[in-house]
Amino acid sequence: MYISTRGGEEQLTAAQAILKGIAGNGGLYVPEDIPAIDYSWIANLQELNYCQRAQAVLSLFLADYRADELAACINAAYSADKFDHPDVAPVVTLTPDCSILELWHGPTSAFKDMALQLLPHLLSLSLEKSGETAQIVILVATSGDTGKAALEGFKDVKQTRIIVFYPQDGVSEIQRLQMVTQEGANVSVVAVKGNFDDTQTAVKHIFNDAGFNAQLAKQGFQFSSANSINWGRLVPQIVYYFSAYADLLKQGTIQAGEKVNFVVPTGNFGNILAGYYAFRMGLPINKLICAANSNNVLADFLQTGCYDRKRAFHKTLSPSMDILISSNLERLLYHLTDGNTQQVAQWMKDLNEQGSYQVGGTVLAALQKLFWADWASDSQTTETITQVHRKFGYTCDPHTAVAWGVCEKYRSQTADQTKSVILSTASPFKFNTSVLSALQGLTDDSNEFVILDKLSQLSGWPIPHQLSALEHKSQLHHSSCTPDEMAEAVRKILLSK
Repeated sequence: MYISTRGGEEQLTAAQAILKGIAGNGGLYVPEDIPAIDYSWIANLQELNYCQRAQAVLSLFLADYRADELAACINAAYSADKFDHPDVAPVVTLTPDCSILELWHGPTSAFKDMALQLLPHLLSLSLEKSGETAQIVILVATSGDTGKAALEGFKDVKQTRIIVFYPQDGVSEIQRLQMVTQEGANVSVVAVKGNFDDTQTAVKHIFNDAGFNAQLAKQGFQFSSANSINWGRLVPQIVYYFSAYADLLKQGTIQAGEKVNFVVPTGNFGNILAGYYAFRMGLPINKLICAANSNNVLADFLQTGCYDRKRAFHKTLSPSMDILISSNLERLLYHLTDGNTQQVAQWMKDLNEQGSYQVGGTVLAALQKLFWADWASDSQTTETITQVHRKFGYTCDPHTAVAWGVCEKYRSQTADQTKSVILSTASPFKFNTSVLSALQGLTDDSNEFVILDKLSQLSGWPIPHQLSALEHKSQLHHSSCTPDEMAEAVRKILLSK
C-alpha cells in the first residue's frame, strides 16, 4: 500500500497511487514497506534480459498488477522498435574500476524513456482496474527531457490528455524541437516565460488547487502527473540499478556481494532516489554520489543539511539539472525520519514560505552515511567532455560529464577506490552544440543538423534517427504564457478540444 509523505489516513494500492499522481495534501506517495531481497536473488538476474529483470523488480512494488499484466506492459515498453540496443540499458566498461550505464537508447535519446515508455501502460491498466471514466490529464513541467519522453509515451493513449510546459529559454534547441514538433491528437506543448522552478511550482499549484480541480472534474477531467513525483515514474528507474549490477557480475567486473558506487547527475532527485530504494532493498551500494551543476542546491544540502533555494539561478550546459527545488527529496526525508510526516510537512512548508529548511544532525548523519555530493562548473564540464573523448574515445553529453567530473573529485578527496558506475542520462546528440564545441572548439554554424552531422563524424556514432528526422518536421505547437497564466492555459486547452 502507498501513503503520503505528509500524513493523512489515505492508503492506496499501487494502481491508485499511479493514477492519482500526487496526494491531496501535497505529499508524494511512498510504499509503506520496502521489499527486501538477498544476494542470491540478485545473482539470478544475471541470466535474465532487461524485461525479465524489470518484471522481477517491479512485481515486488506493484502487487495489484497480475504477472501477465505487468509482463505485457514491460514488453510493450522496452520492445526492439522502441530501444536501439538489445540490452536496453547497456553497461560500457571504460576502465577496470569505472563503467558507464547508458540510459539513452530509447525513442527520445534520454533516460526519461526508461520510465516514460512504461508509465502510460501502467496508467492505462490503472484506469481499467479503477473503473475511472474521467479523461486523465497528464500535466508535466519539464527541464528538457521529461517533456518529450512523456509526450512520446502518452501520444494517442486512450482516455488521456497530456499538457507539457517547458521554460522558454531553458532547454537545448534539440530538446525544444523534439517537443514543438510532437504529433498526437491528445498532446499540447506550452513555452513558459520563466525558469524550470517557476514552471514546476505553477504545476504543483494547479494540482493542489481544489477549486480548479473541482471545476474541471465537472467537465470530466482528472489530473495526474508524469513527473517523478508520480510513483509510476519513479519505480521503473529502480530496475536499472539492479540490471547494471547484474551486468557487472556477468562481465566478471565485480564479485557477488561486492559494493559499488553509483554516480548520478541529479536535478529533481528522482534518478538518485531510485538508487536509494535499490539500496534499501538490499543492492550492495557503497555510496550514491550526487553530481550537480552550478545550481548546486543539492550538493550544499547533502554537505550541510541546509536546503536553501534562495540563490541565483544559473542557465548551464546541463539544462536538465537547472533546478533549485528538488521535489523527490521529500520522499528521502520521509524515509530517513522513519515516517515522521509532521516533520516532513513542516520542512516543505518552510521551503515554500521561507525558501529554506534545516534538517537536524541525526538526519544529516544518515544522509552522509550513504550520499556524497559535489558539483561541476560549465568550464569543468567542457573539459571533462574533451578529456574523456581524448583518453577513451567515448563521447559523453554534458550531464554525463558532470557526473564523471564529480566522480573524479570524490576519488581524489576520499581515496575511496570502490568500483563506480556513472549514469549516462542523455545522448551527446541531444546537446550537440555543447559537445561539438568541447571536442573541436566553437562553431559558427547555427544549423542544428549540420552540427549533428559534424558530431557524428567526430564521435564515430550514428545520429539517432529520431533526432535527424526533426529536420523535416513542422512545428505544431506555438503557445506561450507566464507562470501565472498556466492554469488558464490548461483550462483553455482542455475546454477547446
